[in-house]
Amino acid sequence: MGFRILFLLIFNCILFSTIASAEIPLKAAFIRDHQLWIKNGDQEIQLTNEGYVNSPQWSHDGQFLAYLKSEKLGEASNLFIYDMKKKENYKPYVVVETSDFKWSPINNQLAYTSGGVLNVTKMKNGRPHGFENVALGVNGFEWFPNGKEFIVSSQANLLPTGWGPVQLFRIPIDAKLNSNKIKSFYTIKTKVPDLFFIYADYFKWSYDGKWVSFIGIPTASWSMDSNTLCVLSEQGEQFQQVGKMLGYPDWVKWAPASEQLAYISGEGRFFVENKNLKIKEMPTSTNQREYTPKGFVDLDLEWYSSEKMIVARAKENKEWEEGPVPTMKTALYLISLKTNEQYQLTNPRSNELDIDPQAVSSYITWVRKASTEESHGDVWMKKGLDSKEEIWLKNVDSAPVFFIE
Repeated sequence: MGFRILFLLIFNCILFSTIASAEIPLKAAFIRDHQLWIKNGDQEIQLTNEGYVNSPQWSHDGQFLAYLKSEKLGEASNLFIYDMKKKENYKPYVVVETSDFKWSPINNQLAYTSGGVLNVTKMKNGRPHGFENVALGVNGFEWFPNGKEFIVSSQANLLPTGWGPVQLFRIPIDAKLNSNKIKSFYTIKTKVPDLFFIYADYFKWSYDGKWVSFIGIPTASWSMDSNTLCVLSEQGEQFQQVGKMLGYPDWVKWAPASEQLAYISGEGRFFVENKNLKIKEMPTSTNQREYTPKGFVDLDLEWYSSEKMIVARAKENKEWEEGPVPTMKTALYLISLKTNEQYQLTNPRSNELDIDPQAVSSYITWVRKASTEESHGDVWMKKGLDSKEEIWLKNVDSAPVFFIE
Protein backbone atom coordinates (compact mmCIF):
# COMPACT_ATOMS: atom_id res chain seq x y z
CA MET A 1 0.00 0.00 0.00
CA GLY A 2 2.83 2.36 0.95
CA PHE A 3 4.58 1.60 -2.35
CA ARG A 4 1.42 2.48 -4.32
CA ILE A 5 1.04 5.80 -2.47
CA LEU A 6 4.72 6.61 -3.05
CA PHE A 7 4.37 5.74 -6.75
CA LEU A 8 1.29 7.95 -7.10
CA LEU A 9 3.04 10.85 -5.36
CA ILE A 10 6.07 10.56 -7.66
CA PHE A 11 3.83 10.22 -10.73
CA ASN A 12 1.80 13.30 -9.75
CA CYS A 13 4.95 15.32 -9.10
CA ILE A 14 6.35 14.39 -12.51
CA LEU A 15 3.02 15.12 -14.19
CA PHE A 16 2.67 18.46 -12.41
CA SER A 17 6.26 19.39 -13.28
CA THR A 18 5.66 18.53 -16.95
CA ILE A 19 2.43 20.53 -17.08
CA ALA A 20 4.00 23.52 -15.32
CA SER A 21 7.07 23.61 -17.56
CA ALA A 22 4.95 23.20 -20.70
CA GLU A 23 2.33 25.68 -19.56
CA ILE A 24 3.60 28.63 -21.59
CA PRO A 25 6.26 27.40 -24.05
CA LEU A 26 6.85 30.77 -25.70
CA LYS A 27 9.96 32.74 -26.59
CA ALA A 28 9.91 36.53 -26.75
CA ALA A 29 12.14 39.60 -26.77
CA PHE A 30 11.04 42.61 -24.77
CA ILE A 31 12.21 45.95 -23.42
CA ARG A 32 12.30 46.65 -19.68
CA ASP A 33 13.67 49.95 -18.35
CA HIS A 34 15.08 50.67 -21.84
CA GLN A 35 17.12 47.42 -21.88
CA LEU A 36 16.72 44.31 -24.04
CA TRP A 37 15.57 41.08 -22.41
CA ILE A 38 14.35 37.71 -23.62
CA LYS A 39 12.01 35.24 -21.99
CA ASN A 40 12.10 31.59 -22.98
CA GLY A 41 9.52 29.52 -21.16
CA ASP A 42 9.87 30.69 -17.54
CA GLN A 43 13.42 32.05 -17.78
CA GLU A 44 14.12 35.79 -18.17
CA ILE A 45 17.57 36.92 -19.38
CA GLN A 46 18.83 40.50 -19.67
CA LEU A 47 20.89 41.03 -22.87
CA THR A 48 21.92 44.73 -22.62
CA ASN A 49 22.77 47.00 -19.71
CA GLU A 50 23.40 50.47 -21.13
CA GLY A 51 21.91 53.09 -23.44
CA TYR A 52 18.33 53.19 -24.66
CA VAL A 53 17.19 50.13 -26.59
CA ASN A 54 14.07 49.75 -28.77
CA SER A 55 12.54 47.90 -31.74
CA PRO A 56 13.86 44.32 -31.32
CA GLN A 57 13.31 41.97 -34.28
CA TRP A 58 14.01 38.24 -34.51
CA SER A 59 15.95 36.85 -37.47
CA HIS A 60 14.43 34.21 -39.75
CA ASP A 61 15.65 31.27 -37.65
CA GLY A 62 15.77 32.98 -34.25
CA GLN A 63 19.56 32.90 -33.92
CA PHE A 64 19.84 36.69 -33.95
CA LEU A 65 18.04 39.66 -32.46
CA ALA A 66 18.51 43.01 -34.19
CA TYR A 67 17.69 46.15 -32.24
CA LEU A 68 18.28 49.90 -32.12
CA LYS A 69 20.23 51.64 -29.38
CA SER A 70 21.01 55.28 -28.64
CA GLU A 71 23.29 56.72 -25.98
CA LYS A 72 20.68 59.23 -24.86
CA LEU A 73 16.91 59.22 -25.13
CA GLY A 74 15.80 60.97 -28.32
CA GLU A 75 19.18 60.76 -30.06
CA ALA A 76 19.79 58.99 -33.38
CA SER A 77 19.84 55.20 -33.03
CA ASN A 78 22.43 52.70 -34.22
CA LEU A 79 21.85 49.11 -35.28
CA PHE A 80 23.08 46.29 -33.04
CA ILE A 81 22.68 42.50 -33.18
CA TYR A 82 22.63 39.93 -30.41
CA ASP A 83 23.95 36.48 -31.33
CA MET A 84 21.96 33.87 -29.36
CA LYS A 85 24.56 31.12 -29.94
CA LYS A 86 27.63 33.15 -28.96
CA LYS A 87 25.65 35.13 -26.36
CA GLU A 88 27.12 38.46 -27.36
CA ASN A 89 26.07 41.85 -28.71
CA TYR A 90 27.89 43.22 -31.72
CA LYS A 91 27.62 45.86 -34.45
CA PRO A 92 27.18 44.60 -38.01
CA TYR A 93 29.40 47.51 -39.06
CA VAL A 94 31.34 50.28 -37.30
CA VAL A 95 28.36 52.66 -37.42
CA VAL A 96 24.91 51.89 -38.81
CA GLU A 97 22.59 54.81 -38.09
CA THR A 98 19.05 53.80 -39.00
CA SER A 99 15.44 53.72 -37.87
CA ASP A 100 14.15 51.16 -40.38
CA PHE A 101 15.51 47.62 -40.68
CA LYS A 102 14.01 44.27 -41.67
CA TRP A 103 15.21 40.66 -41.68
CA SER A 104 15.01 38.56 -44.81
CA PRO A 105 12.04 36.13 -44.86
CA ILE A 106 14.30 33.25 -45.97
CA ASN A 107 17.68 33.69 -44.22
CA ASN A 108 19.67 35.79 -41.75
CA GLN A 109 20.39 38.77 -43.98
CA LEU A 110 19.34 42.16 -42.70
CA ALA A 111 18.26 45.12 -44.84
CA TYR A 112 18.11 48.70 -43.61
CA THR A 113 17.92 52.29 -44.80
CA SER A 114 20.37 55.01 -43.80
CA GLY A 115 20.28 58.50 -45.25
CA GLY A 116 17.91 57.39 -48.01
CA VAL A 117 20.20 54.50 -49.05
CA LEU A 118 18.92 50.93 -48.92
CA ASN A 119 21.62 48.49 -47.78
CA VAL A 120 21.81 44.76 -47.14
CA THR A 121 24.24 42.97 -44.84
CA LYS A 122 26.87 40.53 -46.03
CA MET A 123 27.54 37.30 -44.12
CA LYS A 124 30.78 36.62 -42.25
CA ASN A 125 31.45 33.48 -40.21
CA GLY A 126 27.77 32.59 -40.33
CA ARG A 127 26.39 35.90 -39.11
CA PRO A 128 25.43 39.29 -40.63
CA HIS A 129 28.46 41.55 -40.91
CA GLY A 130 29.42 44.35 -43.30
CA PHE A 131 27.04 45.67 -45.92
CA GLU A 132 26.43 46.41 -49.60
CA ASN A 133 24.53 49.36 -51.10
CA VAL A 134 21.38 48.36 -52.96
CA ALA A 135 19.61 51.56 -54.06
CA LEU A 136 19.46 55.32 -53.50
CA GLY A 137 16.50 57.62 -52.87
CA VAL A 138 14.54 55.13 -50.75
CA ASN A 139 11.80 56.11 -48.31
CA GLY A 140 9.92 52.92 -47.42
CA PHE A 141 10.84 49.32 -48.31
CA GLU A 142 9.99 45.68 -47.69
CA TRP A 143 11.35 42.32 -48.82
CA PHE A 144 9.41 40.40 -51.42
CA PRO A 145 8.36 37.01 -49.98
CA ASN A 146 11.00 35.29 -52.16
CA GLY A 147 13.78 37.03 -50.19
CA LYS A 148 15.54 38.00 -53.43
CA GLU A 149 14.00 41.42 -54.13
CA PHE A 150 12.63 44.53 -52.47
CA ILE A 151 9.58 46.67 -53.05
CA VAL A 152 10.70 50.27 -52.59
CA SER A 153 8.99 53.65 -52.38
CA SER A 154 10.59 56.90 -53.46
CA GLN A 155 9.24 60.28 -52.37
CA ALA A 156 7.27 62.33 -54.90
CA ASN A 157 8.84 65.51 -56.27
CA LEU A 158 7.35 68.92 -55.56
CA LEU A 159 6.88 70.67 -58.91
CA PRO A 160 5.63 74.20 -59.74
CA THR A 161 2.33 72.53 -60.65
CA GLY A 162 2.14 70.58 -57.36
CA TRP A 163 3.32 67.20 -56.17
CA GLY A 164 4.28 64.62 -58.77
CA PRO A 165 3.40 60.89 -58.66
CA VAL A 166 4.66 58.39 -56.09
CA GLN A 167 6.85 55.71 -57.66
CA LEU A 168 7.27 52.13 -56.47
CA PHE A 169 10.19 50.02 -57.65
CA ARG A 170 11.14 46.35 -57.72
CA ILE A 171 14.82 45.99 -56.89
CA PRO A 172 16.92 42.80 -56.74
CA ILE A 173 19.05 42.26 -53.66
CA ASP A 174 22.23 42.40 -55.77
CA ALA A 175 21.41 45.69 -57.54
CA LYS A 176 24.51 47.42 -56.06
CA LEU A 177 23.26 50.88 -57.21
CA ASN A 178 23.05 49.67 -60.83
CA SER A 179 20.06 51.54 -62.29
CA ASN A 180 19.75 48.97 -65.09
CA LYS A 181 18.71 46.36 -62.53
CA ILE A 182 16.03 48.56 -60.97
CA LYS A 183 12.55 48.16 -62.48
CA SER A 184 9.52 50.39 -62.12
CA PHE A 185 6.81 48.45 -60.25
CA TYR A 186 3.89 50.88 -60.11
CA THR A 187 3.29 54.64 -60.43
CA ILE A 188 0.58 56.22 -58.29
CA LYS A 189 -0.82 59.43 -59.71
CA THR A 190 -2.05 61.22 -56.63
CA LYS A 191 -4.86 63.74 -56.51
CA VAL A 192 -5.91 66.16 -53.77
CA PRO A 193 -7.86 65.39 -51.63
CA ASP A 194 -9.11 61.90 -52.57
CA LEU A 195 -5.79 60.16 -53.20
CA PHE A 196 -2.94 62.32 -51.95
CA PHE A 197 0.35 61.22 -50.42
CA ILE A 198 4.02 61.89 -51.10
CA TYR A 199 5.48 58.45 -50.24
CA ALA A 200 4.43 54.93 -49.27
CA ASP A 201 5.55 52.90 -46.26
CA TYR A 202 4.61 50.02 -43.94
CA PHE A 203 4.35 47.39 -46.68
CA LYS A 204 2.71 44.11 -45.62
CA TRP A 205 2.16 40.98 -47.70
CA SER A 206 -0.93 38.78 -47.62
CA TYR A 207 -0.41 35.22 -46.37
CA ASP A 208 -0.10 33.86 -49.94
CA GLY A 209 2.06 36.71 -51.27
CA LYS A 210 -0.51 37.73 -53.89
CA TRP A 211 -1.17 41.20 -52.46
CA VAL A 212 0.80 43.86 -50.65
CA SER A 213 -0.79 46.59 -48.56
CA PHE A 214 0.85 49.89 -47.71
CA ILE A 215 0.03 53.25 -46.17
CA GLY A 216 0.30 56.36 -48.34
CA ILE A 217 1.65 59.21 -46.21
CA PRO A 218 0.97 62.87 -47.10
CA THR A 219 2.81 65.97 -45.85
CA ALA A 220 3.63 66.04 -42.13
CA SER A 221 0.73 68.05 -40.72
CA TRP A 222 -1.82 66.31 -42.95
CA SER A 223 -0.52 62.86 -42.03
CA MET A 224 -1.34 63.44 -38.35
CA ASP A 225 -5.03 63.29 -39.27
CA SER A 226 -5.32 61.20 -42.43
CA ASN A 227 -3.37 58.64 -44.44
CA THR A 228 -4.46 56.35 -47.27
CA LEU A 229 -4.44 52.56 -47.06
CA CYS A 230 -3.78 50.96 -50.45
CA VAL A 231 -3.34 47.45 -51.89
CA LEU A 232 -1.33 46.33 -54.92
CA SER A 233 -1.12 42.92 -56.59
CA GLU A 234 2.15 40.94 -56.57
CA GLN A 235 2.95 41.84 -60.20
CA GLY A 236 2.00 45.51 -59.84
CA GLU A 237 -1.00 45.14 -62.15
CA GLN A 238 -3.97 45.86 -59.85
CA PHE A 239 -4.08 48.87 -57.54
CA GLN A 240 -6.88 49.60 -55.08
CA GLN A 241 -7.46 52.42 -52.65
CA VAL A 242 -8.89 50.84 -49.49
CA GLY A 243 -9.67 53.68 -47.09
CA LYS A 244 -8.54 56.52 -44.81
CA MET A 245 -6.81 55.86 -41.49
CA LEU A 246 -4.12 57.08 -39.12
CA GLY A 247 -0.53 56.11 -39.79
CA TYR A 248 -0.19 53.24 -37.31
CA PRO A 249 1.21 50.12 -39.01
CA ASP A 250 -0.20 47.82 -36.31
CA TRP A 251 -3.69 48.99 -37.30
CA VAL A 252 -3.39 47.05 -40.59
CA LYS A 253 -3.22 43.23 -40.61
CA TRP A 254 -3.83 40.50 -43.18
CA ALA A 255 -5.73 37.40 -42.15
CA PRO A 256 -3.51 34.37 -41.38
CA ALA A 257 -5.02 32.12 -44.08
CA SER A 258 -7.34 34.17 -46.30
CA GLU A 259 -7.22 37.26 -48.50
CA GLN A 260 -8.90 39.52 -45.95
CA LEU A 261 -7.39 42.83 -44.91
CA ALA A 262 -8.46 44.28 -41.54
CA TYR A 263 -7.76 47.86 -40.52
CA ILE A 264 -8.87 50.62 -38.15
CA SER A 265 -10.49 53.25 -40.35
CA GLY A 266 -11.24 56.87 -39.57
CA GLU A 267 -9.67 60.31 -39.84
CA GLY A 268 -8.73 62.68 -37.01
CA ARG A 269 -5.67 62.37 -34.76
CA PHE A 270 -7.60 61.96 -31.50
CA PHE A 271 -8.91 58.56 -30.43
CA VAL A 272 -12.16 59.82 -28.92
CA GLU A 273 -14.34 58.96 -31.95
CA ASN A 274 -14.43 57.72 -35.55
CA LYS A 275 -12.09 54.72 -35.19
CA ASN A 276 -13.79 51.64 -36.62
CA LEU A 277 -12.74 48.10 -37.51
CA LYS A 278 -13.28 47.38 -41.20
CA ILE A 279 -12.45 44.32 -43.28
CA LYS A 280 -11.90 44.24 -47.03
CA GLU A 281 -11.95 40.95 -48.91
CA MET A 282 -9.64 40.73 -51.90
CA PRO A 283 -9.68 40.98 -54.78
CA THR A 284 -13.13 41.96 -55.99
CA SER A 285 -15.11 43.03 -52.94
CA THR A 286 -16.11 46.70 -53.08
CA ASN A 287 -18.21 46.62 -49.92
CA GLN A 288 -16.28 46.61 -46.68
CA ARG A 289 -17.84 45.22 -43.53
CA GLU A 290 -17.68 47.37 -40.41
CA TYR A 291 -17.73 45.69 -36.99
CA THR A 292 -17.47 48.49 -34.42
CA PRO A 293 -20.80 49.08 -32.62
CA LYS A 294 -22.25 52.57 -32.37
CA GLY A 295 -20.91 54.53 -29.42
CA PHE A 296 -17.52 52.72 -29.37
CA VAL A 297 -14.04 53.04 -30.89
CA ASP A 298 -11.60 50.25 -31.76
CA LEU A 299 -7.97 51.21 -31.17
CA ASP A 300 -6.03 48.07 -32.08
CA LEU A 301 -6.65 44.69 -33.70
CA GLU A 302 -5.37 41.15 -34.07
CA TRP A 303 -6.50 38.09 -36.03
CA TYR A 304 -7.28 35.15 -33.74
CA SER A 305 -8.17 33.05 -36.81
CA SER A 306 -9.47 33.78 -40.30
CA GLU A 307 -12.98 33.85 -38.82
CA LYS A 308 -12.37 35.65 -35.51
CA MET A 309 -10.79 38.95 -34.55
CA ILE A 310 -9.66 40.58 -31.32
CA VAL A 311 -9.91 44.36 -30.88
CA ALA A 312 -8.99 46.82 -28.13
CA ARG A 313 -12.28 48.68 -27.63
CA ALA A 314 -13.44 51.66 -25.59
CA LYS A 315 -16.50 53.85 -25.34
CA GLU A 316 -16.23 56.92 -27.56
CA ASN A 317 -16.03 60.36 -25.98
CA LYS A 318 -17.67 62.92 -28.26
CA GLU A 319 -18.14 65.32 -25.36
CA TRP A 320 -14.41 66.11 -25.16
CA GLU A 321 -13.47 69.28 -27.05
CA GLU A 322 -10.43 70.83 -25.36
CA GLY A 323 -7.91 70.35 -22.58
CA PRO A 324 -5.88 67.19 -21.91
CA VAL A 325 -6.78 64.40 -24.31
CA PRO A 326 -8.77 61.79 -22.37
CA THR A 327 -7.40 58.28 -21.93
CA MET A 328 -9.52 55.74 -23.78
CA LYS A 329 -9.95 52.82 -21.39
CA THR A 330 -9.80 49.84 -23.70
CA ALA A 331 -10.61 46.20 -23.00
CA LEU A 332 -10.25 43.33 -25.45
CA TYR A 333 -13.28 42.05 -27.36
CA LEU A 334 -13.68 38.98 -29.58
CA ILE A 335 -15.62 39.28 -32.86
CA SER A 336 -17.01 36.42 -34.92
CA LEU A 337 -16.86 37.57 -38.55
CA LYS A 338 -19.43 35.00 -39.63
CA THR A 339 -22.15 35.79 -37.12
CA ASN A 340 -21.06 39.26 -35.93
CA GLU A 341 -21.37 37.93 -32.39
CA GLN A 342 -19.14 40.00 -30.09
CA TYR A 343 -18.24 39.70 -26.43
CA GLN A 344 -15.76 41.16 -23.97
CA LEU A 345 -12.67 38.99 -23.57
CA THR A 346 -10.74 40.78 -20.77
CA ASN A 347 -11.84 42.76 -17.74
CA PRO A 348 -9.29 45.37 -16.66
CA ARG A 349 -10.10 47.31 -13.50
CA SER A 350 -11.51 50.84 -13.76
CA ASN A 351 -8.02 52.38 -13.50
CA GLU A 352 -6.46 50.05 -16.13
CA LEU A 353 -6.55 49.51 -19.88
CA ASP A 354 -5.69 46.55 -22.12
CA ILE A 355 -3.72 47.25 -25.33
CA ASP A 356 -1.54 45.53 -27.95
CA PRO A 357 -3.37 42.19 -28.39
CA GLN A 358 -1.37 39.36 -30.00
CA ALA A 359 -2.37 35.82 -30.93
CA VAL A 360 0.65 33.53 -30.55
CA SER A 361 0.20 29.81 -31.23
CA SER A 362 -2.75 28.90 -28.99
CA TYR A 363 -2.22 31.87 -26.66
CA ILE A 364 -3.59 35.40 -26.49
CA THR A 365 -1.36 38.10 -24.99
CA TRP A 366 -1.82 41.79 -24.28
CA VAL A 367 -0.32 44.64 -22.25
CA ARG A 368 -2.25 45.88 -19.24
CA LYS A 369 -1.27 49.25 -17.84
CA ALA A 370 -2.63 51.93 -15.56
CA SER A 371 -4.83 54.47 -17.35
CA THR A 372 -2.48 57.35 -16.56
CA GLU A 373 0.69 58.65 -18.15
CA GLU A 374 2.49 55.57 -16.82
CA SER A 375 4.57 54.11 -19.67
CA HIS A 376 5.16 50.66 -18.18
CA GLY A 377 2.76 47.76 -18.09
CA ASP A 378 2.51 44.03 -17.54
CA VAL A 379 2.03 41.37 -20.22
CA TRP A 380 -1.00 39.21 -19.53
CA MET A 381 -1.79 35.94 -21.24
CA LYS A 382 -4.44 33.28 -21.57
CA LYS A 383 -4.48 29.99 -23.45
CA GLY A 384 -7.35 29.97 -25.90
CA LEU A 385 -10.51 31.95 -25.32
CA ASP A 386 -11.88 30.39 -22.15
CA SER A 387 -8.91 29.87 -19.82
CA LYS A 388 -7.99 32.05 -16.86
CA GLU A 389 -5.80 35.09 -17.61
CA GLU A 390 -2.44 35.44 -15.84
CA ILE A 391 0.60 37.71 -15.82
CA TRP A 392 3.47 36.48 -18.01
CA LEU A 393 5.85 39.48 -17.86
CA LYS A 394 6.02 42.32 -15.38
CA ASN A 395 7.12 45.90 -15.93
CA VAL A 396 7.69 46.09 -19.71
CA ASP A 397 8.15 49.24 -21.80
CA SER A 398 6.16 47.88 -24.76
CA ALA A 399 4.59 44.71 -26.13
CA PRO A 400 6.96 41.74 -26.53
CA VAL A 401 8.10 40.40 -29.90
CA PHE A 402 7.53 36.64 -30.12
CA PHE A 403 9.58 34.10 -32.03
CA ILE A 404 7.51 31.22 -33.37
CA GLU A 405 9.47 28.18 -34.53
